Amino acid sequence: MIREVTIGQYYDEESVIHRLDPRVKLVATLVYIISIFIVNTYIGYIFVALFLGVCVALSKVPVKYIVKGLRPVLIILLITILFNMLLTPGEILWKFWIFRISKEGLKAGATMALRLTLLITGSSLMTLTTTPNNLTDAMERLLRPLSHIRVPVHEIAMMMSIALRFIPILLEETDIIMKAQMARGADFESGNIIKRAKALVPLLVPLFVSAFRRANDLAMAMEARCYRGGDGRTKMKPLKYAGRDYIAYAIVWLYLAGCITMRIFM
Repeated sequence: MIREVTIGQYYDEESVIHRLDPRVKLVATLVYIISIFIVNTYIGYIFVALFLGVCVALSKVPVKYIVKGLRPVLIILLITILFNMLLTPGEILWKFWIFRISKEGLKAGATMALRLTLLITGSSLMTLTTTPNNLTDAMERLLRPLSHIRVPVHEIAMMMSIALRFIPILLEETDIIMKAQMARGADFESGNIIKRAKALVPLLVPLFVSAFRRANDLAMAMEARCYRGGDGRTKMKPLKYAGRDYIAYAIVWLYLAGCITMRIFM
């Protein structure tokens, strides 16, 4: 299960999506997330899914790799569907004791599950095709106007970059701890959900110790290199827009216009 988490990991490949400026990919991801909540019909969701499918095909990231990243959140999707089915009032389709499943609940559950699936897949595609360094530079450049009102833009971008870098590191550390405890007789596979959750409790202490140790090592390394924030710092590889980036921007805004049009007329 740990190895199936793909958010925060980078998939190295030569593709059109990989070569785009990270600012374009960050803006496109934000527009894509907004579009998921703009459309309100199944035709609109099909349009969003087709746009995502074209992006996945252009990125050359294997579909199996992206689908694999949805498995860890499968329980969240099931809980979302269940709560919407049971708690949404409307035309009753099935009733047992205090539990009621309505027609509107089924529709709301399916809609929320579809939105979560599209949201996670689109966000994963951005991190799979963008290195953490490029993502940090893109966030810093896009948020630069906020620095005029004394917002620590560089520090915010740095924290988000470190958080993304720590995701695969902590997942790998968790996998190592699990294997070490399984070699000593621990069982993480059998039993119901409650027993599995209790079995994961012994993982928390060594994982937190490892996380704090890595954070302390990183702080010492940054201090040893005289890191003092973003004031006066220059970029070794400054971001520059190319022709393909302007074309990508045009496609993204046309896509958003299409979603808004479907929202209004459908």
